Amino acid sequence: MREEQQPPDQEVVEIAKNIRRLQLPMSMPGLGHVNCYILDDENGAALVDPGLPGPQNWKALMAGLKQAELPPERVHSIIITHSHPDHFGASGHFRELYGADIITHKNFKLWWDTADEDDDLVEPVDKDGDNSEILDNTLFLNRETGPRAPTPWGGKRYKLPLHRRLGYSFMKHGWGGRWFATPQPTSHLEDADHISLAGREFVAIHTPGHTPDHLCLYDPEEEVMICGDHVLPTITPHISGMGTALDPLKDFFTSLDRVKEFSSVKLGLPAHGQPFTDLPGRVTDIKRHHEERLQLLRDSSDRLGRAPVDRYMKELFKERSWGPMAESETFAHLEHLRYVGETDATRNNAGAIEYSFR
Repeated sequence: MREEQQPPDQEVVEIAKNIRRLQLPMSMPGLGHVNCYILDDENGAALVDPGLPGPQNWKALMAGLKQAELPPERVHSIIITHSHPDHFGASGHFRELYGADIITHKNFKLWWDTADEDDDLVEPVDKDGDNSEILDNTLFLNRETGPRAPTPWGGKRYKLPLHRRLGYSFMKHGWGGRWFATPQPTSHLEDADHISLAGREFVAIHTPGHTPDHLCLYDPEEEVMICGDHVLPTITPHISGMGTALDPLKDFFTSLDRVKEFSSVKLGLPAHGQPFTDLPGRVTDIKRHHEERLQLLRDSSDRLGRAPVDRYMKELFKERSWGPMAESETFAHLEHLRYVGETDATRNNAGAIEYSFR
C-alpha cells in the first residue's frame, strides 16, 4: 500500500515551525486520507484543506482540533488548494458556524459553475502567451461539463456513490444544509501574492494541471512548500481530460518546472502522504513517469492504428485500473500529443473519438 493510501494517523503532529498536520479520513480511488495543515499564529490559526463534506469528516476534524487544543472559533482562515471535494468539502459549513474566511486561487470554480467556461475553451492555458503549438479544437467546442455531461471522447463517466451525487447536487443548488454547505470564497490569491500565515509571509504559486485553479504556498523563511496535490510523494495526481483546460498535461509540465526552480525548499508538504525533502528530484520523477506514458502511446500506435481512447487506455493501465478515470487520463495524454502535432483525431459513426499517429 502506497503512503497516500494509508488510513489517517490519529495524532496531530508538528512538522515545521508553527505548522501542524491533522490527517482526515477519506475513501477515493487510490487515497485513504487528506492532510489538513494547521498554521498557527498570534490570532489563532488557518487551516489548509479541511477535507470532505459530511458528518464523518466533520467529526474527525473537530476531534483533531480538540486534540490540537485549537477551539474552532479561533480558526480565522481556510485556504483551499484546489476545487476538489476532499479539499474544499468542509469549508462552507465551517464558515457558516465560525465565520472563517475562505481563501482560494482566483480561478477557483466548482464543476457546476460554468458561466465563464466558453472563454476557457477557446484558448489553452499558456504562461508565455504563445499558442502557436495548439491546433484547432473544433472537436470539442460544444463539449459540456459537469457530472452528467458525456465525456469528450465518447466513453462512460466515473460514477460517484449515490450519497455523494445527492450531496453535490444539493450543494450546487444551495440546499446543502449542514454537511454540504456551498463554499463561497471571501478572498482570492493570484500568482506571486503574499499572505501572512503561521506568523510569517508565504508566497502563492499558481500551479495548473491537476486542476486549473491549483495553488501551492511557499514559505521562504522556513523553506517549506505546501504542495496540495501538485507534487505527491509516491503517486502522481490525476490529469483529467474532463476539465476546461485544453491541454492540462502541458499545463502540468509547465507548473512542475515552475516549482522545481524552488531548489531551496527543504520540506514539501503534500495533501496526501508524508512530507518529503527532495522537491526537485520528485518533480523529475513525476515528469519522467508521464513522458514514459507518452512514449507507450507512441510505441503502441503501430499495432493499434486508428483506435479509440479505451483501446489506448489498456496500453497505459493495468486491468485493475481500467475504467473512466483511466480513460480520462489517457485522453489528456492523447490530446497533448495532438496539440504538438503527433496525432490526428476524428469521430467515428458512434460518436467516439479515434486517434492515429502521424
